[in-house]
Amino acid sequence: MSDGPEVRTRPEGLMGRLRVLLELVKFEHSVFALPYAYIGAIYGAATVAFAVPAIYPTPPPVPTPWVSLGHWPTWGALVWVTVAMVGARAFAFVVNRAVDKEIDARNPRTAARAVPAGFITAWELWAFAALMLAGYLVAVFQLAPLTHLLWPVPLAAFVVYPYLKRFTPLAHFWLGACLGLGAVGGWAAVGASLSDPTPWVFGAAVAVWTAGFDIIYATQDYDCDVRDGIHSIPADYGIAEGLVITRSLHAIAFLLFVLAGYFAGAGWAYYAAVLLAGILLAYENAIVRAHDLSRVDAAFFTVNGFVAVIVLAGVVADRLIAR
Repeated sequence: MSDGPEVRTRPEGLMGRLRVLLELVKFEHSVFALPYAYIGAIYGAATVAFAVPAIYPTPPPVPTPWVSLGHWPTWGALVWVTVAMVGARAFAFVVNRAVDKEIDARNPRTAARAVPAGFITAWELWAFAALMLAGYLVAVFQLAPLTHLLWPVPLAAFVVYPYLKRFTPLAHFWLGACLGLGAVGGWAAVGASLSDPTPWVFGAAVAVWTAGFDIIYATQDYDCDVRDGIHSIPADYGIAEGLVITRSLHAIAFLLFVLAGYFAGAGWAYYAAVLLAGILLAYENAIVRAHDLSRVDAAFFTVNGFVAVIVLAGVVADRLIAR
């Protein structure tokens, strides 16, 4: 996934090291995944059935710690979902950076990253990873009981991901599945049933969307990947073919977002947001060409960040209108 500017000098002092660690895990890029965890939580909360105590003649429903009587996630649930997502994602980035240290060192675009450049020691890196993992685990156990059983699943997926590019170009799709788990996790976090197809279709939409924009991102490393035997869609099949695959994936993602709205019982506000997101995806694919990769950053960072936020805004508006 994306990086942006890297730290160029060795940091001094505690705050300097902390800045490097925050830069390393790219907290600002949570905008790609966190909105979909919120989407899962918001639509999942709408499906939760409340318990009715038998001690009253006409017993009122009792809200859960994760869902209010208005069928919205509680603020507490959203806070813990945020902590869980940020912690898991930061842990995943540390693992990815550590595993890819040698690959990054050979690539001029990534050689100045904190790990290959030696700006962070191994113990600092793994201490930070342990802190993020602890935050994730604490958050998970504040959420609905199903998450207490499922917490190893995303961690296992994150640990496997950085090794896949050494063997298969399908790593893009594995990364997509990792982000897609956010929607499923948000749904389970509020106590909604995973037998409902809605979170899985949302997760599939996110997975396909992510795989598509990760292929665009991988075009930047085409020469180094071919030289070093690193697998990606562009490196294995060519940049032009990779961009064609991205267009197809984003068309499928758009259709899956529409289908997810159908399963969620969404109204016009959601579909309007998805339509706008679809237009942005079309724009993203229009500004990147095999012979002109100068706008990859604009396609990757700006457009995809807006896509996630717009779909979330559509979900919030849809639920507000439905009240």
